[in-house]
Amino acid sequence: MTKSFRSAALVVGFAAMAQAQTAPAGQATAPAPAPAFAAPAAGNVALPTKVAIIAIQQAIMATKEGSAAGAAINTKYEPKKADFEKRQRDVQALSDQLKKGSATMSDDAKTKIERDIDSKTKALQRDTQDTSADYEEEMGKVYQEMGNKMLQIIEQYSYQNGYAVVLDVSNQQTPVIWAAPSANIIADIIKLYDQAHPGLPAVKPAAPAKPVTPATIKKQ
Repeated sequence: MTKSFRSAALVVGFAAMAQAQTAPAGQATAPAPAPAFAAPAAGNVALPTKVAIIAIQQAIMATKEGSAAGAAINTKYEPKKADFEKRQRDVQALSDQLKKGSATMSDDAKTKIERDIDSKTKALQRDTQDTSADYEEEMGKVYQEMGNKMLQIIEQYSYQNGYAVVLDVSNQQTPVIWAAPSANIIADIIKLYDQAHPGLPAVKPAAPAKPVTPATIKKQ
């Protein structure tokens, strides 16, 4: 996930509201920019105080759009994965051959197998790293695009439900060591995201089945 939305804490912007309520009497304050969604009048709303948590990466992949995108990318790289597994087995077979026949093999034969193992291993490692980088880049684009849209959902949801801070706990190194289950808003955000961004193409109706007739039975 890229830095633009992989922050440890997503702070919902209510600073303008707080400034409006705490400014000294008679002192003019600059008008806050209008939010992207309708907000109640500041004088009628208490400052938010609640804190929520969400695993952004997990939430993205749990949406309909994210699930479809992830499945498409995994399917694309499945042949590569199968190829790497086969090549790994080939290297292991050479290693077993060298181990079993080392006592009876000539030095030239052993040297050749060792060189084969070395070259195949290096090539496999290089190709695996390149493919992994390509895979991560494609997944990163999905996280980037969907993450930005999900942050808009989170911001609106937080404003409407009185949350002052939303913490992303996707990273295992997050400073959050405990949170009540009620603080986890992932289910609500996934539901709202799916409503706003279904992300699934229309399914074409299946062709009607041909009626079974005596003629078709004879042909079979």
